[in-house]
Amino acid sequence: MIYMADTADVSVLKNLYDFFPLQGVTTNPTIIKNSGTKLSEAVGGILKVIGQGMIHMQVISEMADDMVKEAKAYKSYFDLGDNFYVKIPVTRQGYKAMKILSDAGINVTATAVFTQQQALIASKAGASFVAPYVSRLDNISSHGIDVVKDIVKNMTDYNLPTKVLAASFKTVDQIYRVCMCDVHCVTVGPELLEKLITHPMTDIAVKTFKEDSEGFYDIPF
Repeated sequence: MIYMADTADVSVLKNLYDFFPLQGVTTNPTIIKNSGTKLSEAVGGILKVIGQGMIHMQVISEMADDMVKEAKAYKSYFDLGDNFYVKIPVTRQGYKAMKILSDAGINVTATAVFTQQQALIASKAGASFVAPYVSRLDNISSHGIDVVKDIVKNMTDYNLPTKVLAASFKTVDQIYRVCMCDVHCVTVGPELLEKLITHPMTDIAVKTFKEDSEGFYDIPF
């Protein structure tokens, strides 16, 4: 399982990387806007925190040729290597761009995925990751977990190398359920990442251990 942080807030990211075994960061235009910083500054700060971890950056262009130019510009500007994944939406022009970028050796993450077929076609177009949106599907009376499960099954059944990067979560339970359907990766907002590792019974157990150690743990350290 790969855990990634869905944020461009560098101060928050520094705190998360201090204790959480993250393997990268995902961003999009909304996340960059919410960080309150320009793309160059935000990504520059992220890279200082994550080192060689994965960074997923989304294009804003709508035509395939422009998407390709934009992706190459980001890769060059930040001097990125194999840790760079360009996020391309699953549109007609997006699929075209995925094939061009993949053939050029640039990693692609297919984003804004809402159906099993969108994901499967993106995989065939060369995407390294496909990113289905769980909560957004649930919000339109669909079933986000079931869509993720179907996508994972496709990748396994057809022996495809594409990994499923589940995104858009509102609850810890959603993350739990996608993990139980063999998803390869999740990208999660900072608040939920914190909640994944906490439980009141853990706090009680630690408190009890501390109290019971008094007078018995006599080796200095």
